[in-house]
Amino acid sequence: MLRVLAVDDEEPALAELLYLLRADARVHSAEGATDATEALRRIGRALEEGPGGDGAVDVLFLDIQMAGLTGLDVARLLAGFARPPLVVFVTAHEDFAVQAFELKAVDYLLKPVRRERLAEAVRRVAERVPLAPPPATVADRIPVELGGVTRMLAVADITYAEAQGDYARLHTADGASHLVRVPLTTLEERWQALGFVRVHRSHLVALHRIDELRLDGAGMTVRVGTAQIAVSRRHTGRVRELLMRRSAG
Repeated sequence: MLRVLAVDDEEPALAELLYLLRADARVHSAEGATDATEALRRIGRALEEGPGGDGAVDVLFLDIQMAGLTGLDVARLLAGFARPPLVVFVTAHEDFAVQAFELKAVDYLLKPVRRERLAEAVRRVAERVPLAPPPATVADRIPVELGGVTRMLAVADITYAEAQGDYARLHTADGASHLVRVPLTTLEERWQALGFVRVHRSHLVALHRIDELRLDGAGMTVRVGTAQIAVSRRHTGRVRELLMRRSAG
């Protein structure tokens, strides 16, 4: 099931495209953006969250001629991302087809978009996106440096991880911490199956290590040992849901 982001600065055209996409059984979700900046912001958040995140985007249906950045500009920027979504161009102009396919577009649709032609584009995208990713192998230990010695730290001993640029600082139940050269997003992807949950762009927490959940006027925080960690608004619902499931199960 595909997760789609459609981008067009003409709202009627965007609404029609979203209507057709949502009617396709292969499309899990179809959201819209009315400018390239908003689309890039959403894609950036999706990549931070990882492929299992709520805002993940598999494919971008992208208009070419827009105010500000054009669709071709967006595609060029996406080429520099580690795991960019696929791109299908949707435009009223035939002149950009060569440039579009040079940018590795999956398809090139002309407006007004016909339902049958859109269905063909969705089929081409679906062939490129695995519908069920293979299960990841989850390592239960991670190497850390300690006084010039590399030791294997058990993930079960880690209470939370904190982003520090391209590094992450791992905090353990005994109060120690270790800096590893692994981005927090990578740890999130590896450790989801071990019960770690993203609570903030800067923090990844072991769900079973959360001792307290607090709601006040400033938002939500969780206590992990002696550490009080803020939960960002975008992650609040998921954290509460996972904690309720854990307490019920």
